[in-house]
Amino acid sequence: MTDPAKVRRHAERVRELVASVVRTQIKDPRLGMITITDARITADLREATVFYTVLGDAAAQAGTAAALESAKGLLRSTVGKALGLRHSPSLAFVHDDVSDQVKHIDELLASARSADAEVQRLAAGAHYAGDPQPYKLEDESDADDLEADDEVVVGRDRG
Repeated sequence: MTDPAKVRRHAERVRELVASVVRTQIKDPRLGMITITDARITADLREATVFYTVLGDAAAQAGTAAALESAKGLLRSTVGKALGLRHSPSLAFVHDDVSDQVKHIDELLASARSADAEVQRLAAGAHYAGDPQPYKLEDESDADDLEADDEVVVGRDRG
């Protein structure tokens, strides 16, 4: 069993190496504005998954995916040599849709803000359904009348 810290270090190194090779050595014109966001590697260090984002439309994303697929051999050999492992990990590229998730979260937050504003607008003109003070309070005049009418019984026998 492989140490999890070692696996994380190798995954980080794979991410750095792939980003460096994509930036400096791959000259494919289909490669768009790409960012390598993350890399994960299995515990046996045999398979690595590289996550990336592409700035642009669906055509740019498809072109970048094709360029990465065609450069997979160069990337795998570079990663294998740099890591110094017995077996070079196979690489799989996955488009990371972080920007789509960010847009969705922003839309949800905007709808929540508008709903809160609507609630505040409705609450501004609202009134209590009953009396503003629902609890009965004793007035000063009522308290004096009660003291005069009540008799205090002291020493009463229980029988």
